[in-house]
Amino acid sequence: MFGSVGGGEILVLLVLGLLLFGPRKLPAFGRTLGKALSDFRSASTDFRINLEREVHIDEVRSTQKDLSETAADLRSVERDPKDDDGA
Repeated sequence: MFGSVGGGEILVLLVLGLLLFGPRKLPAFGRTLGKALSDFRSASTDFRINLEREVHIDEVRSTQKDLSETAADLRSVERDPKDDDGA
């Protein structure tokens, strides 16, 4: 359910939180923690998407450079045909 944290460990954490923060502040603390985790997930998702986009852009630029070099090679072959007069 929570990765490597078992049921007993969750119970100990809840009791510890209740003792440290008290019954009145514990729900507010839980909401704050939940919001922080949600913001962290959102930020990490945005970071992953931006990183993947940058990698894709680099791949497109590399392909564009390869195509430009190939086109330049083809143009140079068209301009400098080999002699076919058999001499």
